[in-house]
Amino acid sequence: MSSPRALPPQAVHVYDADLIWVTSGANQGDGLDLAPLCEPGDVYRLDREAQPMRMLIEAETGTGQHVAPGSEVGTPGDALSLVARHVMMTAEGDCVDILLIRHEEDQHLYALPLSPIVPRTDYTLIEAHEDPGTAQLSDLVCIAFTTGTLITMAGGAQRPIETLVPGDRVLTRDSGPQPVRLVSKATLPALGTFAPVVIAAGTLGNESDLVVAPHHRVFLYRRGAKRIGDTSEILVQAKHLVDGEHVWRREGGYVDYYALVFDRHEIIYAEGIPVESLQVSEATLNLMPEELTAEIRARLPDLHHKPHFGTEAGRELLEKIGREAIFRKKE
Repeated sequence: MSSPRALPPQAVHVYDADLIWVTSGANQGDGLDLAPLCEPGDVYRLDREAQPMRMLIEAETGTGQHVAPGSEVGTPGDALSLVARHVMMTAEGDCVDILLIRHEEDQHLYALPLSPIVPRTDYTLIEAHEDPGTAQLSDLVCIAFTTGTLITMAGGAQRPIETLVPGDRVLTRDSGPQPVRLVSKATLPALGTFAPVVIAAGTLGNESDLVVAPHHRVFLYRRGAKRIGDTSEILVQAKHLVDGEHVWRREGGYVDYYALVFDRHEIIYAEGIPVESLQVSEATLNLMPEELTAEIRARLPDLHHKPHFGTEAGRELLEKIGREAIFRKKE
């Protein structure tokens, strides 16, 4: 019998859960807590003095997750558990999932936002779940394309992403032709959270298979009766599209990931369909693999993006409406 396969240690940035606290509501003054102790409708804020802490996590198939050497939180070998998932919404309608992590040695709680959160912004608690679902503590954000992905250039031609260099002009949906600021590359094991997602040719109108990192978001425009959510413009993470038939995870070996950076967070075209470029912000970079972010921090230290205004659709919404509602019907 073979031993469990170890995944590489991964870094996430967490906050002390007490530093995300209720500013208005039934539990005013209390920090983020276990689901039964939280009240939907309460308004939370991230403390202005809060600083993210780097948590290194080792995950091994069948043996759970624990603190890895080099972590700012805990001692190597300490057990970590997911104990809740909270869904919050801003006044603009943007949703943020926050995983609640318990450090088993001292029972202290840490909050891991799966989307960036910032101080001085109100976050209303919409849902508090005791069952965090299938989320993993080692579920790093990775927003990148794989080798061979065809990117539409300013003149309409398509070029493999690995041939792009800073200064090349790429067609964007909202800003027309825009020069690439940086092409960042990382080679990562195609295991767990790093295993790419394959969107089969034709599923979303893509000309060939589109292979991207799990958190890379596809842009969907649906009007009228075909509208998916409360707005016609929706961003969907590739991992939420997985149905095992039209979209699936591809594990094994290694994968070369390429992230495209522009002056703004843009919608570009890959294999003929609109997808996002990398959104650069301190919060986003804190959630990404260091192999991709080191070059961005070094070469573009002052770059900070505002996110594209499209609303993000989560897994729950897609399960409610059915993924077939957005997949193209094959003739």
